[in-house]
Amino acid sequence: MSLLTLDDVSVGFGGIKAVAGVGFTVDRGEVFSVIGPNGAGKTSLFNLISRIYDADDGHIVFEGRDITHERPHRIAALGIARTFQNINLFENGSVLENLMLGRHRHDRTNLVQQVLFTPAVHREKRADRAKVEEIIELLELEKYRDSRIDGLAYGVRKIVEIGRALATAPKLLLLDEPSSGLNTEETNDLTFLIEDIKEDLGITVLMIEHDMGLVSAVSDRVLVMNAGRVLALGSVAGVQADPDVVAAFLGE
Repeated sequence: MSLLTLDDVSVGFGGIKAVAGVGFTVDRGEVFSVIGPNGAGKTSLFNLISRIYDADDGHIVFEGRDITHERPHRIAALGIARTFQNINLFENGSVLENLMLGRHRHDRTNLVQQVLFTPAVHREKRADRAKVEEIIELLELEKYRDSRIDGLAYGVRKIVEIGRALATAPKLLLLDEPSSGLNTEETNDLTFLIEDIKEDLGITVLMIEHDMGLVSAVSDRVLVMNAGRVLALGSVAGVQADPDVVAAFLGE
């Protein structure tokens, strides 16, 4: 069974279809990339999956469960995490504090227990800290653990945001333009990181990306969108050779 299925999903704004009848599946354990020109509907697609937008038509199914009309705050609890094109971190918090926020969905204690800081809360926090330390080690963020976000370089912030998403222990990780703003060395490091997320953590990755070098290096399959519709779907080599894709990116 596929982990994620979109079936004829559409959403429009002011009479313009941002996503028009899009359908595809994402299999467990793969890196599935979505590419296309600016305005193709890629981020709108992510907003539909993460329930920021309500679909006008179609169905979104995750692990066999229809989440088309699921409440947005339930998405993380179901096992879907995402990053954003524009980094969305707490600037005055440390790296550790931002990653610890990602563990919130795993809280099992109630408000009274948390106020009294009972032994159950203490055990929970220790377990959360241990998980976060594993992520810090994976992402090689040890030297930034106690640094404030607003004092970090852009590339480090991008990795911290991925780390916070990983802290939720997702089954599906949505990466929205993860290489945007990164230099060549940082993008190369990101290639290895995505492979580690897939291989070592067993997390399925759905990624929007413009850097075709990164897409080629990590993707099992690629979906090409244009004007809100699916233009092509297949291997990296297959979609790059598709004449419709070439026309959409380069012109006739």
